[in-house]
Amino acid sequence: MGQLCRALTIVRSLQDRRLPKRALVRQHRAMRSPLCTAPPLLLAVVLTAQAASPASLTTTNAFVSGQDGYHTYRIPSLIVTARGTLLAFAEGRKAGSGDAGDIDLLVKRSTDNGRTWQPQQTVWDEGANTCGNPCPVVDRASGTIWLLMTWNRGDDPEPKIITRESKDTRRVFVTSSTDDGVTWAKPREITAAVKPTNWTWYATGPGAGIQIERGPHAGRLVIPCDHIEADTRHYYSHVIYSDDQGQTWQLGGSTPHHQVNECEVAELTGHRLLLNMRNYDPKQRTRQQAISHDGGATWTAQRHVPELIEPICQASLRRYSWAEAGRSILLFSNPASTRRERMTIRASFDEGETWPVSRLVDARPAAYSCLAVLPDGTIGLLYEAGEKSPYENLVFARFSLAWLTEGQQ
Repeated sequence: MGQLCRALTIVRSLQDRRLPKRALVRQHRAMRSPLCTAPPLLLAVVLTAQAASPASLTTTNAFVSGQDGYHTYRIPSLIVTARGTLLAFAEGRKAGSGDAGDIDLLVKRSTDNGRTWQPQQTVWDEGANTCGNPCPVVDRASGTIWLLMTWNRGDDPEPKIITRESKDTRRVFVTSSTDDGVTWAKPREITAAVKPTNWTWYATGPGAGIQIERGPHAGRLVIPCDHIEADTRHYYSHVIYSDDQGQTWQLGGSTPHHQVNECEVAELTGHRLLLNMRNYDPKQRTRQQAISHDGGATWTAQRHVPELIEPICQASLRRYSWAEAGRSILLFSNPASTRRERMTIRASFDEGETWPVSRLVDARPAAYSCLAVLPDGTIGLLYEAGEKSPYENLVFARFSLAWLTEGQQ
């Protein structure tokens, strides 16, 4: 597996046509060690797979609302397992498109980079109650897939939970899979460990978490979350994390300023984390971000990101490559409009300071999304879109980095 990952590092470098050949040679020489050399045959296989990957955008409907017993599918989440399988999570909403009611947490698996999908499985069904907000993360050491989720009574709408007039509250759960997402453990509640008593609303993700790769917190699993304070009713983003490979979870830091909620996290150079957040400030319709220097224990430097226009909506953030692969690249997706429409992909080459590359994926109504880097080096995007409403389908798009950056910086 380590050799394959390093071979893919070379592949991703080759995708960026601006990288000089001599830089590739230096990179390959730097990777020559007993643990870090891809055999020529393996590298040839990976390169062949990359050559066969789509030069243009391809899309398929992974979930179609109204099919398989559910009125609406929403809240996409996408992750690649240690074995290279794609897992596409979604909320299956039984009776309508609303956020409350009988909602189940579902998953579909793909073993061919999203070309086809196996029949959907139910991860969590608690009768008439609401099970959702999927936010998975893979522990690289064990291969275990951890899935963070939230629960509330189906007859408790969000406004009543916020005002404490509900019959119960929002609760936090975790489940896991050790067989590549085929089966899942019984959900285990962790509310007491990660939700203070003066918080009302709470959401994990939605989207995906990360495992820190470098520095003093390497190995830490980090899940982006958000909450609402009971007394002030202010919205904040925060993270939770695990330092024991998902066995226990604890509360990390919250953003210094409110008016933010659903968020995504990425690892930066210099042992930093970047939190990119849905913005509720009506004066500026752009995303906000914050930085952590301590593995998510605290957050600072919260600011608006002028290039990242949004309609007040969830978005996705993912690292594509590190500088050692030729260039440091972060990817971002969201409906780049003041309305929920025009699903767009962007790239940053300076650790999220600027986003000079963008390309339209879907001009139709669109909303939530989740990015993943696929085993062959292409990029996968699971997002909500439709002809008249964003909530008609969960669409899976696949494209190469070359397609994204074509004709741009």
